[in-house]
Amino acid sequence: MPRILRAILLTVMYPMIACNLHDSLWHVRQVTFAAQNHELDHNENFSPDDVWLVYDTRPNPAGIQLNAKIEKVNVTTGETQVLYNFSSPSPYGPGVGAASYHPFLNQIVFLHGLEDHNAANPYAAHRRTGIIIDEANPEKHVYMDSRDVRKPYSPGALRGGTHRHQWSADGNWIGFTYNDAVMVDLEAKTGNKHDLRTVGVSKRLGPKVLVPQDGSAEQIQGEWFSAVLVRVVPNPSPGSDQISRAYEDWWIGKEGYRRPDGTWQRARAFMGDLIAADGSPITEVFVVDVPDAIDVPGEWGPLEGTDVELPAPPAGALVRRITRTEDRKYPGVSTVPRHWLSSSFDGAFISYLAKDERGVVQVYLVSPLGGEPIQATNQPDPVQTMVRWHPHERLFSYVCDNSLFLARVDEFGVVSEPVRITERTEETPFAHCWSRSGDQIAFNRYVNQGKESFIQIFVAENVE
Repeated sequence: MPRILRAILLTVMYPMIACNLHDSLWHVRQVTFAAQNHELDHNENFSPDDVWLVYDTRPNPAGIQLNAKIEKVNVTTGETQVLYNFSSPSPYGPGVGAASYHPFLNQIVFLHGLEDHNAANPYAAHRRTGIIIDEANPEKHVYMDSRDVRKPYSPGALRGGTHRHQWSADGNWIGFTYNDAVMVDLEAKTGNKHDLRTVGVSKRLGPKVLVPQDGSAEQIQGEWFSAVLVRVVPNPSPGSDQISRAYEDWWIGKEGYRRPDGTWQRARAFMGDLIAADGSPITEVFVVDVPDAIDVPGEWGPLEGTDVELPAPPAGALVRRITRTEDRKYPGVSTVPRHWLSSSFDGAFISYLAKDERGVVQVYLVSPLGGEPIQATNQPDPVQTMVRWHPHERLFSYVCDNSLFLARVDEFGVVSEPVRITERTEETPFAHCWSRSGDQIAFNRYVNQGKESFIQIFVAENVE
């Protein structure tokens, strides 16, 4: 679609939301100081009232299995509270982390490894689940997703592990990445590739799932109905849109994206690994529509999966490839730095990172409807983090040159010159997150404390 026609279409579909950038530094202050890590982990960390930030205390970025605590800190006073603490952790798990606040309730979702952890069965991608706690009664937790690894498997239950749980804006859905334990076992038995990451959703108001119990921690009774959204295959055909790995997913907009006929469609954006026509691996941007009824089987098989197949997507989980970059000098989405796709609040744009013609990682934007991507930045240095969007405006943030930058997008898809809002620091900011009001951005940064260095939380505030 020609750019001018796409700009006109976007103008009709997504009216401009006014936002102002101020060419000045925001005020930055350190919020946490304890000699431990305070990992935000690219989530929605602000409480609904913007008073608290939730985080985990993993000893290192890859050390979730060694973590037993979820905490929160008051962004004004620095007071910290422990929200969850597993009483008997071990080097093998269970592992807790990657916490995220509900959009308007004082509830938190986070990943939790299985409680039957040991040297033979440690914390792993296929051995974890989502747990929800309410701050009014944090001692009582509920499992979000059910887990059933005993035949016959149960529709609405999963057979493996969920991770990076993200609430939808209405609080009725949670998206996640998924690895299947049955497929891990099949891969070990056959030597063939079956352990493939994909993405899924859980629905709060879905049909009730009853999981047979056998006295083990392998079988989990959850409260939500879950389904895998994207079919993945171990060996994609070169030049096809077949996906071997679906990951780094994000909700599109608060209501989804707007179709050309004016209706709204709930959807998630994700990265998909595939094989280009020349046989080289490539990662592209995809969108999957999320149907209202995720309990209706689709064309690829049973929702619960089989002994030799992953759980299949429900009817209406339509997957579309959004970017086609094989002909670029540096094709595909950049996988370094690791980042998640993200979306503007109105669903008009999906953001991702890719190399420009010089080989420098930049921010790119693309419509969920497809079309030519827009290069949104032209930084001399590589962009260092994922893009995060203001909750109410077409304004996005990212890290470059060890500083936070802001840029805005108008109704024609024209991106403003970026504005540096924090001073350059020796340590790189990461895992930044907007407050619900859009007046603050929290982020992590390493701070030297004696002979050690710990991940601390900082807040940048727009004081004008």
